[in-house]
Amino acid sequence: MAEVIEEKIKNYRTAPFDARFPNTNQTRNCYQNYLDFHRCNKALSDKGQDTAPCDWYQRVYKSLCPLSWVEKWDGQIEDGSFPGKI
Repeated sequence: MAEVIEEKIKNYRTAPFDARFPNTNQTRNCYQNYLDFHRCNKALSDKGQDTAPCDWYQRVYKSLCPLSWVEKWDGQIEDGSFPGKI
């Protein structure tokens, strides 16, 4: 099972279709994957587990989100002023 996931991540090109976000505007998809990455990282780190499964969310948000947004959100997380629940 883990080998299949690793193979999919290795062959990953761009964000796949997500039925939760069927419209052309992918802003919410970008934001949701950003949140999912950080939530996944936090949850697995707190349990002392490997955070490799979270790489999927990071690849998706990096392919969808403008770099300026990601930099802004990263800065807000560091400052403690990020509006999302992580």
